[in-house]
Amino acid sequence: MNRFFLFAVLLGLIGCDSSTTKLNDAPKPPPQELIDKDRVKVVPGPSDPDAPQEFTTTESGLKYRILRRSDGKKPTAEGRVRVHYRGTFDDGKIFDTSYGKTGAAIEFPLSGVAKGWAEGLQLIGEGSMIELEVPPELGYGKDGYPPTIPPNATLHFLVELLNVK
Repeated sequence: MNRFFLFAVLLGLIGCDSSTTKLNDAPKPPPQELIDKDRVKVVPGPSDPDAPQEFTTTESGLKYRILRRSDGKKPTAEGRVRVHYRGTFDDGKIFDTSYGKTGAAIEFPLSGVAKGWAEGLQLIGEGSMIELEVPPELGYGKDGYPPTIPPNATLHFLVELLNVK
C-alpha cells in the first residue's frame, strides 16, 4: 500500500511543472457591483439625446432637468401618480429607490409627498423622466426624516412618470 501511495505521489509530481496554477492564483470572483449589476431587473430608461445639461430653477427654488419629454397626461396637485425613482444625497449615495432587483413601481397622491416632488412632477407627462434637485425647504427641512434623511439635506431624484391616475 505504501509503494502504491509513493508511486501515485511521484506520478503527480512528474506531471506538475512551474506553469501549474497555484491556489492563490485561482481566478477571483467578479466584484460585487458587477454581480449585482447582472441581477438588476429594472433600471432607468433612456434620456432624450438633446436633454438639457443645465438645471432650470423655479421661483420656489426647485431645480430640474427634463431628461425625457412626453406629450402624455400631466398630473395635477391633487392627482395620483405611479413612478420609478432613485433618491440620492449630494455625494451620490442612494438613500431610496424603486429600481433594482424587485423593480416595483410606487403609486401615491402628489398631495402626500414633499413639495419639491409635487411641484416637479407637475412639469412632466406620462412617459417623461425628470431629474430634481430638492432644497431642504421643499424636502424634509431642518428636521430631516430620521434616520434616513439628515437635517437640511438637499436631495436629488431621478423620476420616471409611468402613469397619472
